[in-house]
Amino acid sequence: QVQLVESGGGLVQAGGSLRLSCVASGRTFSVYAMGWFRQAPGQVREFVAAIGWSGGNTAYTDSVKGRFTISRDNAKNTVYLQMNSLKPEDTAVYYCAERAGRYTGPSRNSDDYDYWGQGTQVTVSS
Repeated sequence: QVQLVESGGGLVQAGGSLRLSCVASGRTFSVYAMGWFRQAPGQVREFVAAIGWSGGNTAYTDSVKGRFTISRDNAKNTVYLQMNSLKPEDTAVYYCAERAGRYTGPSRNSDDYDYWGQGTQVTVSS
């Protein structure tokens, strides 16, 4: 049974930083690509960032490029999302997800992910 547990969300002022963590269990973490998605109230879930199984390839949505960094620590079964220069429009519930299939690269498509965490709330005040 795969489980993904996010942490690190909270309330921060615009311009501040947060680091989200997602700890995975239940299968061999190091061979799966991981992604972060977010959903704001009344909005559809959207792609934020993803990292391939090896950590060598990453992808970001345009609105977070240069501000957010995704990384992974396979020894800790953990994927991170470092978020800097936060803006009020970054306010959302953030979800991590584990991609289906081994040894794949990052994907922006939520349909490519088969396991999801419960989400962590990020609120950025102006």
